This record gives sequence, structure tokens and C-alpha cells, in this order.
Amino acid sequence: MRAGRALVDLSPLRVGDYRRVWANGLLAGLGIQVATVAVLFQVWDLTRNPFWVGAIGLVQAVPLILFGLVGGPLADVLDRRRVALWSTGGQSLAGLALAGQLVLGTYPLPVLLGLVGVQSAFSAIGAPSRRTFVVRLLPRTLVPAGIALLMLTFQASMLVGPALGGLILGATSAGVCFLFNGVALGVAWWAIRGLPPLPPRPARERSGPVAEEAAGSPAGGASGTGAPGDAGTPERTAARVWRRTRRGLELLADGIGTVRHDPVLRGSFLLDLAATLLAFPVALFPMVNQELFDGDPRTLGLFMSAVAVGGMSAGATSGLITRADRLGRIQVGAVAAWGVALLGFGAAAWTGQAWLVLGFLAVAGAADTVSVTSRAAMVQLATPDDHLGRVSAVEHVIGLAGPDVGNARAGAVAGLTTPATTAVLGAVTCLAVAGWVAATHREVAAFRVGGR
Repeated sequence: MRAGRALVDLSPLRVGDYRRVWANGLLAGLGIQVATVAVLFQVWDLTRNPFWVGAIGLVQAVPLILFGLVGGPLADVLDRRRVALWSTGGQSLAGLALAGQLVLGTYPLPVLLGLVGVQSAFSAIGAPSRRTFVVRLLPRTLVPAGIALLMLTFQASMLVGPALGGLILGATSAGVCFLFNGVALGVAWWAIRGLPPLPPRPARERSGPVAEEAAGSPAGGASGTGAPGDAGTPERTAARVWRRTRRGLELLADGIGTVRHDPVLRGSFLLDLAATLLAFPVALFPMVNQELFDGDPRTLGLFMSAVAVGGMSAGATSGLITRADRLGRIQVGAVAAWGVALLGFGAAAWTGQAWLVLGFLAVAGAADTVSVTSRAAMVQLATPDDHLGRVSAVEHVIGLAGPDVGNARAGAVAGLTTPATTAVLGAVTCLAVAGWVAATHREVAAFRVGGR
């Protein structure tokens, strides 16, 4: 019985709409991972410069931050399914534009990075909406299990995608990887299309102080954004656009304020930033691959696949997380394990132990899966539905832009030192900051799924 409860909980897959969300995550993740290997390899091949490899993180982080914050208010005023459709369609088109290298030849570096940034922008716009799907489509008790299954699909795509990308690179070119990316995202768009409409729930559907505060403001749908009589003149159109823009900025500020004042949300996000900003290692992979495997594109994918092996292992036993009540304690322990594993990764790279490097990355992947699953479940359960889009926008920026900025940091430090030194310094700093956050935000460890 105990062993059975440790295994991944498949109950959410009995819900048909959730299966569409799960399929979307699998297809989109697989396409993105194949493209990620291609971008890493192509930029390294064009420049042989760790600073430019690290710059990939900045190119992705800037649109993730700007458009991710825009996507949060959109998710709280528009139908979330529709926003996700727009963004996934844009991602697919950007992937197909990158695949144009099959016809036009290798793009110059600015064009390559520019299209990568465009795809990140489209992803960011829809991410807050997509993050609300699980809590809307599943009962509260199945939300952690639903998030864990999505994490498992992400890890599965990380396991298969980079290895597949490396094989495609070795046999053909980066353009074929980008073509795969565009097509996979197109199929993911079709999966979302079958979902029912998912407009944000008005505050009156809940009770309590937050609901009363939200009901007193034009937070939800189209109220306050212009009556039918407003249409017609350019002046009225401009006024309507200004009102909507101002309301979007108010929602965005409210989401940031919610995170800032809630110790559970604030502490959980700070723990994630300690892990990603200070110790994210992906930008180091091409350089370590050059040192250990002579830069073979087929082995470059092994680094990300090693992370995914650990993630898959943790996902397969995610019942230990999704059935737990104290998710905050789990996140704290997972971030500490992440830092220790990356400390081992740096030490193994220092001594040239190739397979030990991959082993420590697998441990890091397991810790990352546990950390992200517990954090995502806490955010969804601790946030009221009418605030979920704007808070999810903050989560998206931290969860995705954090690693990208961390990659930029890793590339810059590696250019001044070595990849191994960068990994060790990042891991030590991560552990120190995570310890400080855990000590100053005890509400995170006290959080309970059954009630705060």
C-alpha cells in the first residue's frame, strides 16, 4: 500500500479536458527541447564564445518578463483558452520561421536570436493562462497530482527531446530541429482548441475578504472597459484603449502586490530564484561538452537528458509529493538537494569525470522536479481564482525568466573563469541564499494543502 501511494497518481487523466492539457504540455515541451539543443549548438558553432551562449538566456528572459507580465492581466480579463490559442499559434509560426534556414541557409546570429526572442514572447503571453487550466479543470484534491503529471510530461520531453535533437543535428541540420518544433507546437495548438471556454470566475463566486475587495473593483471581465455607446469616434476608442491599458497595469501591480504581501508566495518564489538565478547550469553544457566529449553534438543532448532522467524518476514517485500535506517543507528540501547536486556537478567537471557529471545532473533533475511541483501546487492552492492569472504571470516570469537570466550569469562568469568554477560558485551561493529564505519565511514550511 505504501509503495502504491508513492507512485505517480494518474487520477487526473480520467478527466477528458485535462488529458488535452496534458497532451499539449507533452507536445509543446518536446518541440521546445529539440529546438533548445539546436539553438545552443548553432550559437556555439557560430561564435565559440561562452558570452554569446549565455546571451541566449537574456534574449529569452527579456520577452518572458515583459510579455509574461502582460499575459497575467489578460488571463484575468479574457477567456484563458483563447489567450492560450493565440500564444501557441504564434510560437508555432516562430518555430516555422526558424525552420526557414532549410531554404535560406544559416541565419546571421542577430536574426537567429531575434526569432528565438519572438517565440519566447508568444510563449510568455499565454503561460499565465495555461497555468490556470489545472485548477479550473480538476477538483482541489487532484490539483497537486495534475501538476505532477504535467511535470512528468515536461521531464519526458527533456529526456527524449534533447537526445532526439542531438540525433537530428548529427544527421541533418538545425533547420530540421526547428521544423520539428513548429509542427509539434501546431499539434499542441489543436489540443488546446478542444477545451471548453475558460473565462475568469468573477469574485462573487467566492466569499471572504479577498472576494469583497475584488467585487468592489472592476477586476473581472469586461465591466468598466466601455459600454456599447462608447464605440464610434476616435476619441472614444482611444479612451477605451486607455481604460483597458490602465486596468491591465492595475491588475499587474495587484498581482505583484499579492506576491509581495503573502509570505507563502513570496518565500516560495524566492527559493526558486535562489536555485535558478544563482545556479542554473544549462549555458555551461556546450563548454563542458567541448572539454569532455570534444564538442560532439550527439553528446550535447545527453546533458539535458541526464537532467530529465532524474526528473522522470522523481515524477514516477510523485505520489510522495502530491499526497503530502506540507508542500513547503518539500520545496525547501528540494532546493537544498539541487544546490548540493550542482556542487557535485562542478567538482566532477573540474576533475574531468564525464559520467559522474551526468550522474549529478540526474540528481539535480530529480530535485528540480520536486521543487517545481511543490511550488506550483502551493501557488495554485494559495491564490484566489480571480487573482490567479496575475499571480501566475509573476510565477511564469520567475519560473522561466529566472533560469534564462541564470544562464546569462553562468555564461558571463564562465567567460571570466571556467565552467566548473562557475558551477561550484553558483551552487554555494544558492545554498546560502536558500537557507536565509527558509529561516526568514517560516510560513512556507508551515503551509498545508488542507488549509493555510
